[in-house]
Amino acid sequence: MAHRSATRSEVIARHAMAATSQPLATQAALDVLRRGGNAVDAAIAANACLALMEPVSLRARRRPLRHRLDAKTQKLYGLNASGRAPAGLTLDELRSQCGPTIPMYGPLPVTTPGCVDGWFQLHDRFGRLPMADVLAPAIAYAREGFPVSELIAHYWALGGEARRDQPGFAATYLPDGHAPAKGEIFRNAALADTLAAIAAGGRDAFYRGALADRIDAFCRANGCYLRKTDLENHHSGLG
Repeated sequence: MAHRSATRSEVIARHAMAATSQPLATQAALDVLRRGGNAVDAAIAANACLALMEPVSLRARRRPLRHRLDAKTQKLYGLNASGRAPAGLTLDELRSQCGPTIPMYGPLPVTTPGCVDGWFQLHDRFGRLPMADVLAPAIAYAREGFPVSELIAHYWALGGEARRDQPGFAATYLPDGHAPAKGEIFRNAALADTLAAIAAGGRDAFYRGALADRIDAFCRANGCYLRKTDLENHHSGLG
């Protein structure tokens, strides 16, 4: 039972439910369910949308921890998609550059991105719809644009100023020199291309192909220790 001081009503549904911090991402998850997808398909669809719509949380680069109960076998599965620190960055080297505290942003705290592999680990084991269909909503919103919601716009403006000088940041996340305001349409064509490549080529398109080469080149040029070999060697744990 909801606490009496709760400010929002409970959501009650007969067949399926999705909840995220962004209504359009929630709608994408529900649309995937309506097209015959299952909970894993819906979760991936929502997560991909949040990578675009809520960059203040960096959903596509976070290290997801997921649990899923298989209704048929009643077995609980756990996913750890955490990415390791770059193999070439030793603890001594890290300490020599930043002391006892790892910086909040910049090249040094970058670890191997595990989210995409996590998507495919879950999808290969439990997914129902083709990955192209699952990622289609995020690709469409990234290419066509979406209206930025109020709270996300607030945090985007705060975080954007702190990261303005980071390589490549302003060109993508500060169009026209500022963070998008509430209601402004934001597009991210590069993310649309990336998701489309992943949808067509699978997880290896990200970890072993041209995208991995571009990540490697960017990191080498900007003081980051992540390399293509780190991407190639990454695998999530599902069991």
